[in-house]
Amino acid sequence: MKLDGIHHITCITGDAPANVRFYAGTLGLRLVKKSVNQDVPTIYHLFYADEKGGAGSDITFFEYPGAERGVAGAGMIHLITWRVASDASLDFWEQRLKEHGFDSTREAGRLRFEDPEGLALEIAVVETADEPLKARHPEVPDEHALLGFDGVRVYTNDVERSRDLLESTLGFERDSDSSWTVRGESRGSHFVYDGAPGRGVEGAGTVHHVAWACSMDEHQRWRDRVAAAGANVTPVINRFYFKSIYFREPSGVLFEIATKGPGFSVDEAPDKLGEDLALPPNYKYLRAELEKQLTPLPSMSELGR
Repeated sequence: MKLDGIHHITCITGDAPANVRFYAGTLGLRLVKKSVNQDVPTIYHLFYADEKGGAGSDITFFEYPGAERGVAGAGMIHLITWRVASDASLDFWEQRLKEHGFDSTREAGRLRFEDPEGLALEIAVVETADEPLKARHPEVPDEHALLGFDGVRVYTNDVERSRDLLESTLGFERDSDSSWTVRGESRGSHFVYDGAPGRGVEGAGTVHHVAWACSMDEHQRWRDRVAAAGANVTPVINRFYFKSIYFREPSGVLFEIATKGPGFSVDEAPDKLGEDLALPPNYKYLRAELEKQLTPLPSMSELGR
């Protein structure tokens, strides 16, 4: 069995409206699902991705209104990298970010910047045969669109603690003493460790977990495999849009393995994704109450769509 790279990355925000303006506006991603945290249904779970909501492009956020900013530290992801096709795309994004009030730092083939709450992000020129996962935004030329995730970087105090689980259990392929490639039949991603600067504090602008993609028919086998390795893995949890298991790798990063189906079109037409509040069946009875409590979000027209 092979994992198909990153499925999604889930982060924390304290300001959903600003979050929507940045990810669905400035970065041109599509808000493909406006839902709630299925463990705490009184807060948002927002999903941004390519036009189809495909695994490998999906960055998601729990909103804890007014949450203080966190700091990435040991056992936490500290950088998320997207792919683009060319240096001309980096030129475009450098200028666009500047016009929207965001500073960036350019290196060979890479552009680093932060979201409004300090989450470290990167756009990199990557040559790959993977399907380009593009969102359409009228202000972002098609040739410069983000093309899905390339990988994440993580802080750790001890790379060796995690090696066996990554390689023997999860099938990550080592590229160096601190980096691995996760590749299945359709996609791949990079997972890289850096020395930890200290302890982290979870909060707005930090990553909650990273999810790896698998086929629906292999999901239970992945759980059995992780459990056999001695990890404290959850039972299979039905998230309606996909099924999930959760466990921590030895450095402390929360891992999820999520199925690539049934997908976000299970309860909304593909051309209507993200337009209305979408609730899993077990929370539909809360709709009236939740619509009063949840933070009002910008309209698509406010985002230039």
